[in-house]
Amino acid sequence: MSAEPSFRNSPDSIGELYVRSEKGGMVPVKALAKVSHTSGPDSIDRFNNLPSVKLIGQGAPGVSSGQAIAVVERIAERVLPADFSYDWGGASFQEKKSSGTSGIALGLAVVMVFLILAAQYEKWSLPFSVVMALPFGTFGALAAVWLRGLTNDVYFQIGLVTLLGLAAKNAILIVEYAVMKHHEGLTPSAAALEAARLRFRPILMTSLAFILGVVPLAFSHGAGAGARISVGTGVMGGMLAATFLAIFFVPMFYKLIADRHLTERRSTAEIRAEIARHQSEQNREPVTAIETEAEVAVGDERPGREGE
Repeated sequence: MSAEPSFRNSPDSIGELYVRSEKGGMVPVKALAKVSHTSGPDSIDRFNNLPSVKLIGQGAPGVSSGQAIAVVERIAERVLPADFSYDWGGASFQEKKSSGTSGIALGLAVVMVFLILAAQYEKWSLPFSVVMALPFGTFGALAAVWLRGLTNDVYFQIGLVTLLGLAAKNAILIVEYAVMKHHEGLTPSAAALEAARLRFRPILMTSLAFILGVVPLAFSHGAGAGARISVGTGVMGGMLAATFLAIFFVPMFYKLIADRHLTERRSTAEIRAEIARHQSEQNREPVTAIETEAEVAVGDERPGREGE
């Protein structure tokens, strides 16, 4: 509703408005209130139904959003009066709400890998030889981020969850072949050594292809480069460690889990001799079968000719 133009020519005209009193009569507003000029904001922002002031900022280069939030909270608690409070909104609110969930996500990823491998190998102990290789990838990712001066942001955490599956893939290739060779008759030590030899080149080829594929992400420029650099650096460092460190420890982990012994009494030469004997037996068995069939066929044919 709006009054006639003649009754709202100036701000003082508000005192000429009439309102109904308790007795039912009409009285002007200036009889009940004093109208005066003062200064104030054009608009009043409210947050959670309370008058508020919105502050927008960004951390300095090299300072993560989590560190900036911690600094603002520390200053607010020291400077603001007792009847003032603060709260977060937007992306900062979501970050505060989801803080601490990255560890839960990593733990669930490890549990998922363990349960899948337990179902595949039909054993509860053997998947530990793969799970124990995952810290190498995490170490490589953290080392790469630290060397480049990056922060533990949400993009790095997403890459870290992805890295667990990639690091487990290399360990699974070795353990899978070790289990197969052990079922063929090799001891756990010989099976682990032979599996590492057979899968070294495929692991190296696939890992290097992936590492070279994320190099453009780790050294990207332009809009959105921060997110790409964080993801690429973490994944690249983790895959380097998972490839060139874990590949030497996974056979040992398999031997410890399968053999239940920390040391090996035999020397490397004796283990290689066992592998050589196993390979020679596998290569000789088909030839022996063919020779036996040939001898039987010849033996059956000669008496028939003599009878004729």
